[in-house]
This record gives sequence, structure tokens and C-alpha cells, in this order.
Amino acid sequence: MLATAPASGPWTPSFGPWTILAAPAEPFGVEIHGVHGEQPAPADYLHDVLLAPAHREAMLAWIDRVGLVVCLDVRTAHPSYQDVRGRSSRGRLSQGEYYHHDGCSGPTKPRVVEIRCPHQAIERRVATAVAPFPDTVYAMLRALPASIAGLPEIAGHRARLSDDGGLPRETWDTVQGVVTRAVRRELDAESARAYFRDVDAVVRAYRAPWRMGESRLIANANPGVTMQHRRAYLEPHEGGRPSGHLVKRWPAEVLE
Repeated sequence: MLATAPASGPWTPSFGPWTILAAPAEPFGVEIHGVHGEQPAPADYLHDVLLAPAHREAMLAWIDRVGLVVCLDVRTAHPSYQDVRGRSSRGRLSQGEYYHHDGCSGPTKPRVVEIRCPHQAIERRVATAVAPFPDTVYAMLRALPASIAGLPEIAGHRARLSDDGGLPRETWDTVQGVVTRAVRRELDAESARAYFRDVDAVVRAYRAPWRMGESRLIANANPGVTMQHRRAYLEPHEGGRPSGHLVKRWPAEVLE
């Protein structure tokens, strides 16, 4: 059920004269269906209201806290978006199909990642999975087929997870890298995609179909709980089916 959230409510930041029409997303996060005020709502309510300079830091802090904020039917031609790079094939997974934080190979990670499905003629058929970290690491360990779970470099981590219910924070990135490399080495492309669909189910990932004009703002780096994301083929990759494109940006870093 949609609810018009008070501009100064306890669970959302203040957006001045505007109220937001919002609902919980499933299985986590918040969906925003627009804004309301005394004046007609702007079509680009993401920039004109939510990420306007007066509200931007409060909005970013809200994303930090809830992990995922989905803004629906935003009509914008803002120049800061860039095409999502990377392509998959039937025989090979792209890097984007593995759970990751943006900026993981650089010196710093962006605070928030925004991935957007622009209004376009072709629907986006390939999903994007979003899930909490380090839950993604634990799900990757738990969903492994027996042939990989017993490998020497992995068995100890699985045993520790079973015994202790978690792994030390300083090992999360390392363990995820070990599991990812093993999956790439041991499984063919479609078996690896099926494995990651199992991971999505274990971690209860957000995998809603993309809607035209939708922006997903994902908590990527903060002192609390962050999210990871991946390109997700929910069916075997047959190839030859057109799929709409996505764009992305790091709003905390690129907006002025």
C-alpha cells in the first residue's frame, strides 16, 4: 500500500514543501512513486526535489540507512549519466554478473551508486540483483555445489561460517574473491549463472523487473551496512533477444 510520507516523518528526510508517495520495497528498501506539493510535481523529481542541493546530503544519508531507494517514473535528461559498460555472452560471464561494490578496484568506493533504466523503445529484459553485504558472501558460500564447497581454499571458510555464524570483517572481500575465482574456474557459464540465481534466493536479493524511468540508488560505501549488485540473468542466456540499456553514475561525487 502506498503512503504519503510526511515531509518531516521519523523515517524519511525533510524535502521542504514536498511530500513523497512511498512504499516499502520487497524484500528491503523503499520505493518512491513521486512527490506532492502545492505546485505541480516536477517530472524530474529526482533532481528537482530529492537530490536538489538543499536536500542532497539528507537524501544520501537516507540511502546509507535504508540501503536501497527506488525512484519510479523519473523523466530526466541529466548529463551526468554514463552508459553501463560490459557485455555478457552465452559462453562467458561478464565482470558485472558477479556481486560487487562499485569502485572495488580503485582507491576509494563511491558512497552511492545510481543505476537507471531510461525511457526507451526496448524494455530491459536483464535484471539487476541488489543484496546486503556481507550477506552476499555468506550466501555465496552456502549455495556452492559440493564439488566446489570441498576445495581446500573454501572448505575452511564454510566450516567457520557454520560454526560461528559469520566471518571476521577483514576477511569478507578476500573470501568473496576466492569463491568467485573458484566458480569461474570450475563451472561453465550457464552453470555459474544458475549458481548465482541460487545465491540470489539464499540472500533474498531485490530483483524486481526494470521499469522505464526507474532509478535505483544503492548504498555502496558507508560505515554501516552496504549493498552489492550484479547483472542477473533470471533464465538461461540464449542470446539474440534485444534488451534495453542502463545508465549509471555516482551522485555523491558527480553532482554539484
